[in-house]
Amino acid sequence: MPITVAQFRADFPEFISTTLYPNSGIQFWLNFAYRMVNADKFMSETDLAVELFTAHWISLEAKNQLASQGGGIPGMDAGGPVSSKSVDKVSVSYDTGAGTEAGAGHWNLTNYGTRFIYMVRIFGAGVIQLGIGCAPVGSGSFYSGGAWPGPDCNPGFTNFGN
Repeated sequence: MPITVAQFRADFPEFISTTLYPNSGIQFWLNFAYRMVNADKFMSETDLAVELFTAHWISLEAKNQLASQGGGIPGMDAGGPVSSKSVDKVSVSYDTGAGTEAGAGHWNLTNYGTRFIYMVRIFGAGVIQLGIGCAPVGSGSFYSGGAWPGPDCNPGFTNFGN
């Protein structure tokens, strides 16, 4: 069953304001997220991926709304992570790499986006080989199956190069 706006607000209470985050906007991004997030890949975590996807986009939309209300032009400020800032004689720098995902582009603009892309990378990694296997016993040194199955582990076989 898809995530509802009410469930989204319960899971992410920081989006409780219906003024800044209207129901229609949240529903729009939830609908879009369900079309974009591959449930076969995320399996039981599909709803969380959808919620993070939605939270990322509605955060960016809220920033655009605030820019518009302040006389600015919505969508003009990419506003990436700030690495340093100075006010009068005081300055501060941040390690922006600590809170971003390499190569994640716009997903780094919100912490919801970095969490979403982290999940994408974990769930998109596919099968991971933790060690190498051995050729089936009795296959000899010239296994004729598909891909190379690993070194021949037959007792006494020591020449892996030939």
